[in-house]
Amino acid sequence: MVRFGAAFALAALASWAHAEGAAALPKADAAKGQEKAAACLGCHTADGSRGSPANPILQGQHPEYLAKQLAEFKSGKRANAIMQGMAATLTEDDMRNVAAFFAGKQAKPGFAKDKTLVALGEKIYRGGIADRAVPACAGCHSPNGAGIPAQNPRLGGQHADYTAAQLTAFRDGVRKNNAIMTAVAAKLNDREIKALADYIAGLH
Repeated sequence: MVRFGAAFALAALASWAHAEGAAALPKADAAKGQEKAAACLGCHTADGSRGSPANPILQGQHPEYLAKQLAEFKSGKRANAIMQGMAATLTEDDMRNVAAFFAGKQAKPGFAKDKTLVALGEKIYRGGIADRAVPACAGCHSPNGAGIPAQNPRLGGQHADYTAAQLTAFRDGVRKNNAIMTAVAAKLNDREIKALADYIAGLH
């Protein structure tokens, strides 16, 4: 497995520090989150399940990750006109509550669609690409795509279209809220991104 060395260690330390600070925050209220999440159903369905492939599945996602993304949409660190508008009126408590609501739902399994690319996707996900210093995705997102709470998001079962779009956005500098993912995606071509996204869709 290829390692990021000092850069990854610093990122992990920052995530740990964030998680430590979050421990002192008030407990999230999933019931209140459900009320706020009513505004999300148009794109993410009522419980964050398998809606449009262009939009992420939110069910079972780590609450820390969801709250962080909402905060970054609100601040503009992560650019998306629709989500910036949706997050603009949310308080920090609202974000934690909405995140708790979606995180409390059982994620539904997905499946890979392109059998010709599954082997390539699995190879990159589990072993990386050594000659380009691309690390194995499993190192941060776990072998089954469950991710690491408070650090790295759950990927397993995510819509392939959405995953591919995000990897492309990282690679092309459109999505700028994660330096590690920008560095990783910069080394991937379109076929590799499609293969990874399809393989990830079938992880569970």
